[in-house]
Amino acid sequence: MTNSWRFSALGDRHRALGSKLEDWSGMGTAWSYDSDPDAEYMAIRTKAGLMDVSGLKKVHVTGHAASHVIERATTRNVEKLMPGRAVYACMLNDAGKFVDDCIIYRMGPNSFMVVHGSGQGHEQLTMAATGRDVSLRFDDNLHDLSLQGPLAVDFLERHIPGVRALPYMSHMATSLFGKPITLSRTGYTGERGYEIFVRGQDAGEVWDRILTEGADLGIIPCRFTTLDMLRTESYLLFFPFDNSEMYPFENEGPGDTLWELGLDFTVSPGKVGFRGAEEHSRLKGRERFKIWGLKLQGKNVPGNGAPVFDGGKQVGVVTQAMYSPLNDWTVAIARLPVDCAVDGRALEVRCGTHGPIAAKTSALPFYDVEKKRRSAK
Repeated sequence: MTNSWRFSALGDRHRALGSKLEDWSGMGTAWSYDSDPDAEYMAIRTKAGLMDVSGLKKVHVTGHAASHVIERATTRNVEKLMPGRAVYACMLNDAGKFVDDCIIYRMGPNSFMVVHGSGQGHEQLTMAATGRDVSLRFDDNLHDLSLQGPLAVDFLERHIPGVRALPYMSHMATSLFGKPITLSRTGYTGERGYEIFVRGQDAGEVWDRILTEGADLGIIPCRFTTLDMLRTESYLLFFPFDNSEMYPFENEGPGDTLWELGLDFTVSPGKVGFRGAEEHSRLKGRERFKIWGLKLQGKNVPGNGAPVFDGGKQVGVVTQAMYSPLNDWTVAIARLPVDCAVDGRALEVRCGTHGPIAAKTSALPFYDVEKKRRSAK
């Protein structure tokens, strides 16, 4: 663990499960356990699993100008976002390039919580807040426990009245095991799931009781990197691991457009005035690559960064791949040329461990294409 300056209250529990608490976004995070990652993947896809995603950064934006700050910093029109609702958004720099994504929660008329990963989210908000009647507070006490999977709602229904009626991308103030929480119907798995925002002093008890009392439903603890298997199938990008920050262009600095990443849907229709808006519009149709999917032959999983070839020429790179014991497929997210971003094109992945692997291009997502599982009523 290096350079960690943030600490999860669940650190000892993760160590007991075999984690060395690798650093992510300044927090020691359970990238590994001694258990079987396939079992964790299967739990979330078929039952439910519990993860500590407290490394996500929580920023409270409050005050008269709070909505104006969010409007400037993100791609979404938050005036249409009512209290109790949430929305996925992106943040750009002045060059119109992606620098972070986030979930925006509206807590009240002049109160928001922005939850983001390891990009520049907090910095973007700080710049937008300069000179405005607003308060920004970074909250490192608030922990985020993610209970994901089709049976998550069955467990929570035992303790939280009305939870089954909570719509997708909505949240509510409630209690769990006598502890105050904010329960959000969000997640990063492609399944119906919930995030439990809880105080650090309560996180241990909530974690323990979910695992103990949910054992009859098959709920188990899951490492953070199980998300890599789930996100690959469900087309959920993870900054900077799918980005040019990790796979730089030969003759220019890092930075990808929303058009290239397939995240242009996060710009609210007709919205202007957010940072990078003009360049974002200008760059439409000027994509240098596309994020696209690959279906690979066999069960060998190429490593991140494995080159993708078209004939004898390298044309792209795998950013994340996985084999699914549930769906019996090997699939990958890749950065490919625009002309390869079509269905059914034959390519080859050259893996340093497994050698050449035949592949065909495929639109994303691979799993639950209509996204009905995560939004089920």
